[in-house]
Amino acid sequence: MFSPTRSLILLTALLGALASSLNAAPGNTGDSADHRIQHVFVIVLENEGFDVTFGTNSKAPFLSKTLTSQGVLLNQYYGTGHVSLDNYIAMLSGQAATPDTRNDCQIYADFVLTGTTPDGQAIGSGCVYPASIKTLPDQLDAAGKTWRAYMEDMGNDPTREAAACGHPALNTKDLTQAAEAPSASVPLGDQYATRHNPFVYFHSITDSPDCGEKVVNLTKLPQDLSSEHSTPNFVFITPNLCNDGHDAPCKDGQPGGLISADAFLQKWIPLIESSKAYQRDGLIVITFDEGGLSAGPNPNAPGILVSAPGQFCCNEQPGPNLAPFPQSTNIAPGVALAFQSYGGDRTGAVLLSPFIKPGTVSDTPFNHYSLLKSLENIFDTDGYLGYAAAPGLVPFFGCVNSDIAVKNSDEPSH
Repeated sequence: MFSPTRSLILLTALLGALASSLNAAPGNTGDSADHRIQHVFVIVLENEGFDVTFGTNSKAPFLSKTLTSQGVLLNQYYGTGHVSLDNYIAMLSGQAATPDTRNDCQIYADFVLTGTTPDGQAIGSGCVYPASIKTLPDQLDAAGKTWRAYMEDMGNDPTREAAACGHPALNTKDLTQAAEAPSASVPLGDQYATRHNPFVYFHSITDSPDCGEKVVNLTKLPQDLSSEHSTPNFVFITPNLCNDGHDAPCKDGQPGGLISADAFLQKWIPLIESSKAYQRDGLIVITFDEGGLSAGPNPNAPGILVSAPGQFCCNEQPGPNLAPFPQSTNIAPGVALAFQSYGGDRTGAVLLSPFIKPGTVSDTPFNHYSLLKSLENIFDTDGYLGYAAAPGLVPFFGCVNSDIAVKNSDEPSH
């Protein structure tokens, strides 16, 4: 027998279910991990290929053995370019490289915008993007989520950069391109590198009065981790030039390379894992900006040739600002830099979370744009930025094409 009241109740329920599905983050399906994750910690290390980091002779056993046994190894994770800064910018904004960002922006110059492609790529040259080019932090602010970037050594030498939102003055030489050894005037030395801090390459962030509160020295992290309330939803951690593995040996006498990077992780990962925010709904991402470069005698001219294959995945595109590949340029007297293609080569990455089945390996191809898309899914942002919106790009979770093993909601977290 037809009942108007019962029909109205059923219709209301169906409309409610439909609204919930429409409001879900793009790519989320069912009880995927990105429905449950609310705190993400990203740690970026430097300049090593997959076989060096995760091979049998790795100098980072804590990362390559201990942490992979706790989480999932992303076996086919790739950088998006060389040499450094273009990768960091990709993670935060989905923007592809320019000649300046590929060269780590030796001059901290404004980006001169001449147009935008239909897929959201800024056309032009320079380094510091105008406020119209948005970032993940802009999306997080709009979504009511909190974020903070923690930069080791930032402000150690206040003559180079401030202790918060630290960067060179516009259109001046970047004095943080090389580490500074300890001295009487700078007792701790200063191994901060602006080029490893993507937040200060966007006017939407640096022109905000909140930049000084949100882009801070790494020493602020332990206090923020002391309670779930004070832990930002999105945490981005950049070690200094020694502890990220970039330098070897280091200006402060430490060995550098993977040895120092591994020691950094041994200190900070347990601290993060013991926090209430991580234990309740956390995800740690440990990745590298790019694969390692090779160096040897230049077969075409006297001197040294530094080169990389430039391998890529995930149908990555070079963007509108780069010349065709292969490319070669002189970066110093007797030193040439050559790339066969525009990718950042295979680095691998590790994910740790109470929601991930430990000791697993994913063979799904991912890159830095995949990371950005995954973060946008997790935090339910309004759309995807730049190449994070590329057709067919696979995020970490909530996609039938990803093989990351996720625990069911009724499985124990610890």
